[in-house]
Amino acid sequence: MTLRELQYLVALADHRNFRRAAEACLVSQPTLSTQLRKLEEELGVPLVERAPRRVMLTPAGREAVERARRILDEVEQLKEGARRSCAAEAGALKLGVFPTLGPYLLPHVVPLIRARFPELELLLFEEKSAALISRLNYGTLDAAFLALPVHDSHFHAEFLFEEPFLLAVPGTHALASRDNLSITELSRYNLMLLEDGHCLRDQALDVCQMAGAREKSEFRATSLETLRQMVAAGVGMTLLPMLATRTPSQPAENIHLLEFSDSKPSRQIAMLWRKTSAMGRLLADVAQVCRTLPQELLAPRH
Repeated sequence: MTLRELQYLVALADHRNFRRAAEACLVSQPTLSTQLRKLEEELGVPLVERAPRRVMLTPAGREAVERARRILDEVEQLKEGARRSCAAEAGALKLGVFPTLGPYLLPHVVPLIRARFPELELLLFEEKSAALISRLNYGTLDAAFLALPVHDSHFHAEFLFEEPFLLAVPGTHALASRDNLSITELSRYNLMLLEDGHCLRDQALDVCQMAGAREKSEFRATSLETLRQMVAAGVGMTLLPMLATRTPSQPAENIHLLEFSDSKPSRQIAMLWRKTSAMGRLLADVAQVCRTLPQELLAPRH
């Protein structure tokens, strides 16, 4: 059984005439008739009732036509998918990002991506890092913004930028009169952190360990914005990634930001995708666009 035979059967069902069906398929009438007989022999049932003046489908023929239409439709979708892979810039890109980066990075990079790839359909998914890695492995995401390191040999990682951390303190805090501090000074304070599962929590814990600081254990936030509001309310201090402090729509009343004068704690942001991805060339181009962020977004504030 061949796809050509199924095409002949569907054409005959549409035209109800061997000559017109053959013309539609760009073959001779004997060729079409011979191929349909071969199909009937393979299936073991007659598909067509050949009357002198008209062609009718048998019950088995009608069922075969319906199945043939579905098969041919699936084949066309398969071909379309392959064509879209060859012209990936006109397809869809499923891109993941973790919550403590997405709201602050995407407003800057999405316009850049759209300007470079105007026909690309961008589908964005915000989830915690572990879920993004899982979805990348299962193929339900094409790529994801993640913080390095990611220990998975199946992924290709394109480094994008290094994002410094700032210390956010209430405006009434003693440190609010300063512009910077040494990281060793953190050993005097307790820091508010996010709940388990956020990569920013792990990054902040690394900074705490390096500085000898401690976690304010009686409070854990579910989002970066909750941490920001708790600082504004005078509950405590926390670490904020630089991009989160550059968002103009977020009020910063009663929050003072300090840079670190020595070790410059930071996190490295990369775009990752499967090494086997057929979209590798496009994804590399998208990553290159994301590297063109305005330098002032990650530059020192003073």
